Amino acid sequence: MKNSSPQDWPEPIVRVQSLSERCIDSIPERYIKPLSDRPSSALDDDANIPVIDLAGLYGDPDARASTLRQISEACNEWGFFQIVNHGVSPHLMDMARETWRQFFHMPLEVKQQYANSPKTYEGYGSRLGIEKGAILDWSDYYYLHYLPLSLKDCNKWPTHPPSCREVCDEYGRELVKLCGRLMKVLSINLGLEEEVLERAFGGEDIGACMRVNFYPKCPRPELTLGLSSHSDPGGMTLLLSDDQVPGLQVRKGDNWITVKPLPHAFIVNIGDQIQILSNANYKSVEHRVVVNSNKERVSLAFFYNPKSNIPIEPVTELVKPDKPALYTAMTFDEYRLFIRLRGPCGKSHVESLKSPR
Repeated sequence: MKNSSPQDWPEPIVRVQSLSERCIDSIPERYIKPLSDRPSSALDDDANIPVIDLAGLYGDPDARASTLRQISEACNEWGFFQIVNHGVSPHLMDMARETWRQFFHMPLEVKQQYANSPKTYEGYGSRLGIEKGAILDWSDYYYLHYLPLSLKDCNKWPTHPPSCREVCDEYGRELVKLCGRLMKVLSINLGLEEEVLERAFGGEDIGACMRVNFYPKCPRPELTLGLSSHSDPGGMTLLLSDDQVPGLQVRKGDNWITVKPLPHAFIVNIGDQIQILSNANYKSVEHRVVVNSNKERVSLAFFYNPKSNIPIEPVTELVKPDKPALYTAMTFDEYRLFIRLRGPCGKSHVESLKSPR
């Protein structure tokens, strides 16, 4: 168990969507969170993560400098920001989200053909982590690989709706390009040559995958979470949120801020691998998802990751006598296995990598 992913789940899988359809005024105990983890009503409703117009990157030098500065401040202060005018077609974004919404409304027997296992998580799933008896999240999902090409298996992508594979492929290509542009910006803002972070990720050999999240209606949303608090294990995440139904919350100090998604914006967040590479100049930030009693919610999380077998450790240029390397080296494969066994767990994963002082 310590050296490899288990082949199967520890208990029979229950689809949350089917629970949602038959639970009228209660939810099973397996989904009820401890009091300390339940959604709080004491939220700052006026706050939101920064919104950044990427058009400025391609404007005059002043506009470019201003946009770089906004991204730098967002990374330092929030670890999260929304981007608009990012170059991805709004039509493609709508198609991607609605195609997946259609998938989750297919008959259960159709979806079950793609049921996943904890070995790779690829396919149709309803739990993260393999601890028997664990408290579960109120969501189903679909996980698939884009890169490297050796892992990309379109046969594991749904054939229905009929446009699904084609839309996914185009969406993935566009988001890989956008992530590449953002990586250059993050490098520049760290005082590095623009290719340094991308090279540390493996250059042309980066990894990319997507998890489509389906959060069914929940009769007792105050008792559970759609996704427990965690930081993202990979490099950088681009989230296409459901702009009609808020649900993502970001930790800011001791508070949880509900993100107000803009139409056709992407929500960008720093993952653990960039925290490690940047020697904690940038930090991944805990976030979670709350659910809704009246509306379902669909979101697409696109993960841009390092090549799986190269050691990730602080970039040499960011290790100084007054700021030694904060993390020991670990490959993304090793890190990801660590997480797959334990499931979402705050920031405990990345904190456990800190070098002994």
